Amino acid sequence: MPHRLHLEQFGPVHALPVLHYRLEFAHLVREAVHRVKPDCIAIELPPTLEAPFLRAVERLPEISVIHYEGRQRRGGAESVYLLVEPADPLVEGARLALERRIPLRLVDVDTDSYPRHVEALPDSYAIHRIGLSPYYEEYRRAAGSVAPGREDRRRERGMAWRLQELAKEYGRILFVCGMYHLERIKDDFGRPQAAPLERVRRQGMRLFNLHPDSCREILGEFPFISAVHELRRGPLPPEPDDRGETLRKRFSAFELIVGGRKDLPEEELLRHAVERGARHAGRGEEFPDRQRVIFRLFQEAARHYRQETGEPVHLWQKRAFFRFARNYALASGALLPDLFQLLMAARGCVDDNFAYALWRLATFYHWQRADADIPTISISPEEIWGGSRRIRFRPRERRRKGLSHLGFLKRKKEKRTGEWLEGFTDPSICSYPPEDVVIEEYGRFLKKKGAMQLSEELSRTEPFTSSLLDGIDLRETLRNVADGRVYVRESQRAKGGVGSVVVIFDEDRENGNYPYRTTWLGEHEQESDMAFYATPPADNIVGPGICRCEYGGFLLSSPPRRMMDVWRDPDYAFARSKPEVLLLAALDYSPEKHVVHVAARPPRSIFRQIAARMGKKIVHIPLGSLSPVKLKSIRVLHILHGHDKRQVAKDYIW
Repeated sequence: MPHRLHLEQFGPVHALPVLHYRLEFAHLVREAVHRVKPDCIAIELPPTLEAPFLRAVERLPEISVIHYEGRQRRGGAESVYLLVEPADPLVEGARLALERRIPLRLVDVDTDSYPRHVEALPDSYAIHRIGLSPYYEEYRRAAGSVAPGREDRRRERGMAWRLQELAKEYGRILFVCGMYHLERIKDDFGRPQAAPLERVRRQGMRLFNLHPDSCREILGEFPFISAVHELRRGPLPPEPDDRGETLRKRFSAFELIVGGRKDLPEEELLRHAVERGARHAGRGEEFPDRQRVIFRLFQEAARHYRQETGEPVHLWQKRAFFRFARNYALASGALLPDLFQLLMAARGCVDDNFAYALWRLATFYHWQRADADIPTISISPEEIWGGSRRIRFRPRERRRKGLSHLGFLKRKKEKRTGEWLEGFTDPSICSYPPEDVVIEEYGRFLKKKGAMQLSEELSRTEPFTSSLLDGIDLRETLRNVADGRVYVRESQRAKGGVGSVVVIFDEDRENGNYPYRTTWLGEHEQESDMAFYATPPADNIVGPGICRCEYGGFLLSSPPRRMMDVWRDPDYAFARSKPEVLLLAALDYSPEKHVVHVAARPPRSIFRQIAARMGKKIVHIPLGSLSPVKLKSIRVLHILHGHDKRQVAKDYIW
């Protein structure tokens, strides 16, 4: 929007104050060119760099690096690198000048002794909310007390002199300049200036193509943002059509019939994700919303994560991710998180596999190639920025002692089209025993946790008089330390045990994600009867007669071989949803007084009344209080069509 733009005008010069290597300012340059319609564009770079800089601009969207030797030090000459990347406002000004055939002038002073500045600058995202004018005014007030250095004044007087010379030739000059210098250049422009004493020619300058691996680490804006900006400079790309090809390692029945998944290069799939991000980040002429771009990055990374692992990023994980990232950014004085903070949030709130998927997409820049028409260079963050922050990913892989850690690549595949469909001749279904052991063990854990929660509810604390009861309550004693009294605790055991367990991962209110419902009986005394709803088995066929599903919710009730088909029981017809059916069945089939209910939110109050009439009690455990890692491990199940599949299932299940 035009109201976000702010220009400082002095004489024929329309000056745009910018911060280098920031997406928002690159877009403001486009708005300034559209409004001013300049007959000359001046940028804050020295004329000695003009030839390699213009060639680097012409190479865009491929990213280049200008290298030359700077001032001498004890260990030799200092290496100076200048990144030419799309999201830099100076580069954007030069690109527009070349594209629209507007004269371009480089007006800075070449110096070897300019010190490295580290400034605490305000987050450029604020411009999207308040515009550039209040942003620049606040910056001027904050920076006004900082005295400029000798080299700063030398550069500013030199730029003012060159602008005075340009003002004799052009009537409308757009000057793209760092906001740290602009106010003093404006004052110097009103006074006569002399030509600066400076280097007029620089030897040994070289132009390099940046290696793709370095491109992932050293750009001012991380590559996903730079790629989105590059795509939004012109007409938005059409909606990518992946034709069903994904990064996943599982197949649906229809895919098996037509021959399985066709391989599509990972690079092309990532490029499609970037194009979708550019399309959904807003119209091309709109001011870029960094928050929306980060959201699209998260959505696409979550999509890849589910394709590769079969596990979704749940709503509570998404909420925790953005809350953690926001708080991390605020703690560092920014409004939005940078890439490092996003990766830390991804690893902490989801897992290392998701953090890797996020990093892979966030650092993907599909225009960059190792082979180019100019030499390629690899640069570390320490060389160009003076330091870096490191993060390690430890993606989960199935490893076995004595076997290669790449053993998952040897997983069996179809030898011919439709081979796996031949395994569905047996009409009976059964579970995979190792998964039964895990879920039964977790059911016992939930029963113990429910019993402990009941005991906590019944326990009481009182001041010590004559008996220590079950021990001193340190928490209550410290809380009331001002009274000088000791408090003791009495724990009471709840009457009656825990019978059934209900676990609800997803309520599936729209009845679309988990349509498969069934009830199966325990095969022996160590197994519970089970009722559950899950994703359709036919959507994820991973072997002959082997389907991979994901629980939406399940019920465990023991002793076994007592449960009827709860999904067709007319006694539960008044239930509004699948979770309510499971809870009613749990109350009905529980031989004990208490029923554990695990879900994101407690059941409706009417169910507590129903339980009371049956002489039972619902013990609710919030889903968020349990380990997300453990919940993720028990949520996947495999349905085998025939008991004979148990012998070969280990070769197809991961």
